[in-house]
Amino acid sequence: MTDYFEVHARDGAARLGELRLETPRQTPSLVDHILEDGGSRWASDRALPEGSEDVLTVLPHRGFPGGTAEEVQQSFAVDYPDVSYPSVAVVSSDHVEAHGTDAYAISDVQSIVGHGGAFVDAIVRIRETIPADTALLLSGVATPRNVALLAYAGVDCVDAARAVAKGTQGKYLTTESEYFLEDLEELPCSCPACQGPRESFTPADCAEHNRNALAAELAVVRQRIRDGRLRDYLEGQARHNQWLTAAMRELDAQWGYLEERTPILREADLDAATEDTLRRVEIQRFADRVTSRYRNRFDAPLVLVPCSARKPYSESQSHTQFHRAIRWRAHLVSMTSPIGVVPQELETTYPAQHYDTVVTGRWSQDEQDFVARVLTRYLERNPYPRIIAHVPDEGYRAIVERVEADLDLDVTYTVAPDAHPTDDESLEALSDGLAGEPAYQKREREHHTVRALADYLLGDGAGDDLFPTFQTTSRYPRLQVRDTDAEETQLATMVPQYGTLSFTLEGAKQWVESDAPTKRIEIDGFVPQGSVLAPGVVDADEDIRVGDEVVVEGPRAFAVGRAEMYGSEMVESTRGIACEIRHVEER
Repeated sequence: MTDYFEVHARDGAARLGELRLETPRQTPSLVDHILEDGGSRWASDRALPEGSEDVLTVLPHRGFPGGTAEEVQQSFAVDYPDVSYPSVAVVSSDHVEAHGTDAYAISDVQSIVGHGGAFVDAIVRIRETIPADTALLLSGVATPRNVALLAYAGVDCVDAARAVAKGTQGKYLTTESEYFLEDLEELPCSCPACQGPRESFTPADCAEHNRNALAAELAVVRQRIRDGRLRDYLEGQARHNQWLTAAMRELDAQWGYLEERTPILREADLDAATEDTLRRVEIQRFADRVTSRYRNRFDAPLVLVPCSARKPYSESQSHTQFHRAIRWRAHLVSMTSPIGVVPQELETTYPAQHYDTVVTGRWSQDEQDFVARVLTRYLERNPYPRIIAHVPDEGYRAIVERVEADLDLDVTYTVAPDAHPTDDESLEALSDGLAGEPAYQKREREHHTVRALADYLLGDGAGDDLFPTFQTTSRYPRLQVRDTDAEETQLATMVPQYGTLSFTLEGAKQWVESDAPTKRIEIDGFVPQGSVLAPGVVDADEDIRVGDEVVVEGPRAFAVGRAEMYGSEMVESTRGIACEIRHVEER
């Protein structure tokens, strides 16, 4: 059991945790002298795993001791009867095994930091081998410039050894660069070490500044994790160094590692400020689910329109004008970078209504390629009797024409060259293009929206399996799903902030009894109140992600709630909240 480290919040692979030293610390944390060798506490005849390093011991006031948890407790019960400390196993990145300790440090870290691929491969290999609720430590590599990337990859603790060493060499560190002292006419910092005259600033002062800068940057990183916006920050930060950019892109290529750890929804908006945003898990996941799970249920033409700055799109002035011209005679799908394509039923789903992008009027080649791929996959899965492109020339039309040629389609364009989609002439052409098409009922759209959300959240076909018949009450986007035969029986509610479904107990029972894929947590024989802690989890589906709706079942209880850990983390962890309970029924 991990007694000294607990994860409290997650932002992808980055975590906010508590390190229970004599003075508790929040992680990602600066812990000096992590690996100061005080002599091994391993028994002399103990066999070590092949390729592993010894476990090092550190005096209590200097950081961490080593050995197994039992060995550490026995040792410190003699030397320090009133103080207990976590244990650290030192492992090689090539030979990783779990040792039952509270934390793990990498012995060959110097050989992997600076090489994007080697660094990412090592971190992913180690994090996927050691338990989820153990801390990962790196010694001798952290600087103010790279620590955001280290945290984003999954590192929990660092020391100031490298930053201090550079300071003694007369190298002044900032979050974006490294300077020789003699090249600085003034000190670009207001920390205590930088308060004196420039001419009296010594290498010792420089070392103190570097440590202060590293500690300050870690505070920024922790706040970004709390906000769910570390990736936004990193996309700008990584630009200051080639290997940081390379490492971030190598991490993006580790789809399984990052996707498992990335929540399906956030409160924070997503800033799409660089082309690296296209590779974010949230973007790729949305595009994948739209093109593999979403199914068009409208028997109507398709109208492709540009996105809007205001979210959700339907509340924008431009889309209000589109809807007036269409008058429920066609299915509306928005084209946008970096999301791809957004069917009208999914406009509130994260991140479709939670992003902000740079608007220049010009699309980069990467943006065009990405949106074209998504639109192609979407139209291959969802055939329409007719397609109307109500889009401007600003990149949109080039994408549609490219897909039109690739799929041998016949697309009607209703916006003249150099015109705008909201011009009177354009809107009239759109309305005329739908002349004679029957209008579908608003209630039909509400039903299709509920089923589309179920497909997106649970899997292809889940909407029809879970809700073969139902009725909706309340108004979009706060739709309530109720039983067809008993309106007083509520099954689920649409949550407009995230575009997700929140199930009642009756809805959860219908979910379990249906053929829709179920996200299930098995618990011990207790009745949860408010939340389920990880030690109470017996098993959990591996495809559960943070934010997912989950069914909780045990010998004494049936419940429904929302996941706070990903599936395998629930099973591995010995501390922390696995899921929050919304409704529970005692058996």
